[in-house]
Amino acid sequence: MITEHALLPVIPGREVEFERAFTTARAIISSIPGFRSLTLARSIESPSTYLLLVEWERLDDHTIGFRQSASYQEWRALLHHFYEPFPLVEHFQTVP
Repeated sequence: MITEHALLPVIPGREVEFERAFTTARAIISSIPGFRSLTLARSIESPSTYLLLVEWERLDDHTIGFRQSASYQEWRALLHHFYEPFPLVEHFQTVP
């Protein structure tokens, strides 16, 4: 299993709009083969920053299966205009 980690810096004042759009985006990503779960959390100290954690079966499920799909284009259109700057996405693997 792979965990995708992203800190999402939402433009201040657009948090409510972002959260509404994310409701639709959640349905998009959860339909992708290899998707396992998703958590979105809002920072208490920095309320315009969100933590996105997505669990995937394999790295390729995210980097190829999702990012190279038409579904990703929908995700991107819904969410990417909320970020400033664009988030860094990293992938983590559980240490045995």
